Amino acid sequence: MTHTLVVFESMFGNTKKIAEAVADGLRTELTVEVAEARSAPAVLGSEVDLLVVGGPTHAFGMSRRSTRADAGRQGADREAAAGTGLREFVEGLAAGTARPAVAAFDTKVSRPRLPGSAARAARNRLRRAGFRTVSQAENFHVSGTPGPLLDGELARARVWGEQLTRHAHTQRSG
Repeated sequence: MTHTLVVFESMFGNTKKIAEAVADGLRTELTVEVAEARSAPAVLGSEVDLLVVGGPTHAFGMSRRSTRADAGRQGADREAAAGTGLREFVEGLAAGTARPAVAAFDTKVSRPRLPGSAARAARNRLRRAGFRTVSQAENFHVSGTPGPLLDGELARARVWGEQLTRHAHTQRSG
């Protein structure tokens, strides 16, 4: 049985909420597993036909150990701040892993023209590693570093998940 894997990193809980909303949208037509980056499998089997990854934007890209430590000093979940993030998950995917279609999202502070995107960085790294992307990197916005999510972002994340199901169906039939 094929399924979709949603892997996320979350410091303050906002990205986790988005990951769950995306998964809810995907579940309208697909079997979905959700995993935190620190406990996600390093090897993807052939049963994974769509990989969706997400994390917070830190210092214009994916978090690093130093930016997670900084988030910890700002009140982030201590275990998440000390653990493995999206960057390490993406970089750690084993060479022999399957290469399913991939989509990426992030959470970032809502400010005009704020540069950088964890989603774009993850998507680009996965594409360079041989994964085929099926969507533009998607940004979901928070009002400040600890959040909360802006109004409407959870609903938008669910709709984005529903839209991704079409890509998964195209992959199976194509």
